[in-house]
Order: sequence, then C-alpha cells, then structure tokens
Amino acid sequence: MARNLDMTALRSFVTVADMGGVTKAAGVLNLTQSAVSMQLKRLEESLDASLLDRSARQIGVTAEGEQLLSYARRMLALNDEALSRLTAQEYEGEITLGVPHDIIHPYIPQVLRRFAADFPRVQINLVSHPSKRLREKFGRGECDAILTTEDQPGPGGISLVTLPLVWVGAVGGTAWRNRPLPVAFCKNCIFRSGVLKRMDEAGFDWQMVVESEYDSAVEAVVTADLAVHALIKGVYPQHTAPVPHEGALSDPGKSQIVLYMQDRDDPVLAALRDMIRHAYMSQWSVSDAPRLRA
Repeated sequence: MARNLDMTALRSFVTVADMGGVTKAAGVLNLTQSAVSMQLKRLEESLDASLLDRSARQIGVTAEGEQLLSYARRMLALNDEALSRLTAQEYEGEITLGVPHDIIHPYIPQVLRRFAADFPRVQINLVSHPSKRLREKFGRGECDAILTTEDQPGPGGISLVTLPLVWVGAVGGTAWRNRPLPVAFCKNCIFRSGVLKRMDEAGFDWQMVVESEYDSAVEAVVTADLAVHALIKGVYPQHTAPVPHEGALSDPGKSQIVLYMQDRDDPVLAALRDMIRHAYMSQWSVSDAPRLRA
C-alpha cells in the first residue's frame, strides 16, 4: 500500500531548516514548540530516518534531511500553487509595493513569485525609490505597502531585522586610506545624516565627493575608487566590496529594514505582509550576511 507524506509536517520541517531552530519556526508557523517538535518526530518515524542534527546550538540538516528538503520544497510549492489556483479566484485588483533598490535582491523576487501564484488575478506593481520618497508616497496613499531602511521605525512600521552598516569601496581599492576620507552619499540616502554624524562625533575628517540624487552616481565614484560608501552588510553593488579597514574607519552604525502596510482589512495585503516577513526574517535570522547583489 502506498504511503503519503504529511504536508503539514513537511512544512514544519522546511521552516525549521530555514530558521535554524524550532522556536523561531514555531513563531513563523503560529504553532507551539511542542507541536512542531511532535510533527518532526512523526515525520522522522514515518521515514525511519534522522532528518535534523540537534547536536549544535543551531539545528542543522543531516544528509538524509538535505535530500528530503529538496523534495519538500517542490511538494509544498506545488501544493500551495494548486490551492491558490482553486481557492483565490475571488480576489481581483491591484497592489503597489515600494522597495529601495538596495534591498530588492535576493528576496523580493521570491515574494513576487509566491504572490503571483497565490493571487493570480491580483496585479502587483513594484516601485523602487529611496526610503524617504517611499515614505512620502505611502503617506499619500500611492503605495499599499513599502519596505524602508531606517534607524528606527516610524509610526505603524514593523521592524523585520536590524543589520550593521559597513564601509564599501572598489574591489582592491585604496580610497579608504585617504584623509580627509572621501565619502559618497546621494542626497536622498537614508543613511547619510546618521553616518556623517557618527564620523563627526568620532572626530573623523571626511569630505563629500559627489552631490547627486541618484544612487548610480554614487556607485560610479565608489567603483572608480574615488570614495567609499556605507551600506547594509551583504548588499553590495557589482565591483565593490567591504573595506578591510580593521578599525581604521569609524563605525557607520546599524539600520533596520522596516515594513509599512496601509491600515485596512484586506486579506490580500495580509498575505503579502506574511510573505515579506517570512522572506526577510527567515533568511537574515540565520545569517546577517545575505548573498551579494549582482
């Protein structure tokens, strides 16, 4: 007789693997830790295999678990797609999501893909501007949801994760050794005032070498090794890399990725919120160094 894998247990297994622990997975799944642990135990018993390595502080995946993980992701994706196609047909309309360009990759594409599968008759429009401008558009009701990078969340903002800022320069560059330090920030950069203030407080001599409203101008002078720039750790433009200053430069500080949603009772917006929270929180809770942006 053919046996069937428990889809609920598979979802718990994938979430635990992504989050690196049962506690965080239980929060994402809105279940108790004991319920998640029981599902994992039943899944391992049904396969007569050990799927998780619990010997370290952060739960890992065994060789057998890695093999199942690949199947489980495909099975859950197909399950979710089938359910969405058959149950989400009543939702129609349009949603606008705003995201700064430097945090679009690698997570927003997977959110858009999942949203399109779950709500095939809802058009989602992606707009990209600096955080300050997105806050303005959100305030005017021009965006249904936005992500920003900020020191602290504004009213109604949900902080998804706090990440360090790092100094970034040209690959193999030496601009960071110059004094005064040549720095480049566009006028709309949300990090600009905070980073410059921290340098002033540290008595660090600096010089702004670009005046532009566009990130492309900043990237041009940085990749040309004419200046350095502060960005979220792990999110670097092509041909740039973290500066290996070993404490020779001042600490640029930290930033939070903040989610804002329009305050209305909308199941589609609620689903989008959950997708975004899961995408960002699951990935960066495991490591604060996401993949580089191409």
